[in-house]
Amino acid sequence: MVHVKLFGLLRLDTGLKEMDADVSSVKELYPILLSEAKRVKPTTQVTAADIDGCIIMINGKQGKKNSRLVDGDQVQLMSPVCGG
Repeated sequence: MVHVKLFGLLRLDTGLKEMDADVSSVKELYPILLSEAKRVKPTTQVTAADIDGCIIMINGKQGKKNSRLVDGDQVQLMSPVCGG
């Protein structure tokens, strides 16, 4: 089981602060996260592409969507900051 924390717009758009998931890679989180987001906030428009654009941290170090995960890992997903 890995613990996932969401930050930035991803957190606002999904209505999720954190969740646990039984996955072995970051990419496996996507459908679970999208399903949970729809459950919490049915009007959410978040897509896999939105998650793909996030900064991924695993146990405090930068990760990638193909990074392997093991029980006890903490994954942080942060939407990139933008402005104008």
